[in-house]
Amino acid sequence: MVERYNRTVRHAWLDIHIFETIEEVQQIAIECLWTYNNERPNMGIAGVTPAMKLKMAA
Repeated sequence: MVERYNRTVRHAWLDIHIFETIEEVQQIAIECLWTYNNERPNMGIAGVTPAMKLKMAA
């Protein structure tokens, strides 16, 4: 799962940004992780987001 996340981040977000500062990199990383966990459906867990899957398990 981590490998898929890394590939998604690299191709979907990092390839389209040119960073000027470490702070920019950190901000994009935070945004990417939030989007991946909360907005992007994951086909490995029945097309729901990781956040939705966690809520269903609780």
